[in-house]
Amino acid sequence: MKIAPIIKALEKHRADGGDLRYRLVHTGQHYDARMSGDFFTQLGIPEPDVNLETGSGTQAEQTAAIMVRYEQLLLDAPSQLCLVVGDVTSTMACAIAAQKLRVPVAHVEAGIRSGDWSMPEEINRMVTDAITNWFFTTSDWAGDNLKRTGIPEDRIFFVGNTMIDTLLANLDRLRPPPFWDELGLQSNSYFVVTLHRPSNVDGVAAFDNLLRAIGRGTRGLPVIFPVHPRTAKTLQAIPGLPQSIHFVEPQPYLEFNYLTRHAKAVITDSGGITEETTVMGVPCMTLRDSTERPETVELGSNELLGTDPAALEPALNRLFDGDWKRGRTPDLWDGNTGERIVSTLARLLTP
Repeated sequence: MKIAPIIKALEKHRADGGDLRYRLVHTGQHYDARMSGDFFTQLGIPEPDVNLETGSGTQAEQTAAIMVRYEQLLLDAPSQLCLVVGDVTSTMACAIAAQKLRVPVAHVEAGIRSGDWSMPEEINRMVTDAITNWFFTTSDWAGDNLKRTGIPEDRIFFVGNTMIDTLLANLDRLRPPPFWDELGLQSNSYFVVTLHRPSNVDGVAAFDNLLRAIGRGTRGLPVIFPVHPRTAKTLQAIPGLPQSIHFVEPQPYLEFNYLTRHAKAVITDSGGITEETTVMGVPCMTLRDSTERPETVELGSNELLGTDPAALEPALNRLFDGDWKRGRTPDLWDGNTGERIVSTLARLLTP
């Protein structure tokens, strides 16, 4: 989702006579078809030039495997730049391998911080940004985080959000999932839930309480819950779940965002989804104590509720009473971020 607009902009750059070339490297960290293959197909991303095929493992095992294989790739076929996106293990591992071989690193979605070191993603962000040369940011908040660590302003480029490029480019292609008619779903008359953070889903009792609070607070309306693999393990230990909650498989991009766009609200502990709901103007409730995307709260349609299930009922009551904030789209979330990134790279890399 984050790389597709950059590839599109690179292809346009070449078609217009530019000399930037790219090699798309898939680390194999996300190897499930629904978590990777469907996205390549639906978003028109070309087949990767290289797949490192690292597969599953612990955090350390994945990091090591990616570093070893990416290092060998750079030794065999050096590049002028390593561009990484987001905050997954691959982001950090490739940045480390590149810098140790003196290949400069550019980080797309740099500078976001939750302040929660219990999140693996937060460690990935901090390590990556500590060794990045050029920083592409999604908001002023992210840029300010970088400046506070001493990063010079001339290495920080506020370009916008490639996730939103992808969303805006595909709004007209969104389509209902196969179970839409089967469950009798209607626009603005159901909820979408996504939960996968350890604090919410790893403890059986805590997860049970959260699901029952969702069931009560949504007043019998259907709740669509695409289940993340780590969440599925805990669900197996919880009996007698609310009947209004429908557990479905992880959804491809076009189907999931159709669900999001037409939902009455989204309840989540994800970060990226809060960006998409903000742009689509869909009320969003984040079950976390902190967020790395404060613009979705300060400007958008998202509210940070914390992890106490008791916070859900008053928030949902406000929603049903029509008392939810409208929000607005943050600056530069306009669909042109990929082009701004490529334009900047051309300026930085061309002698």
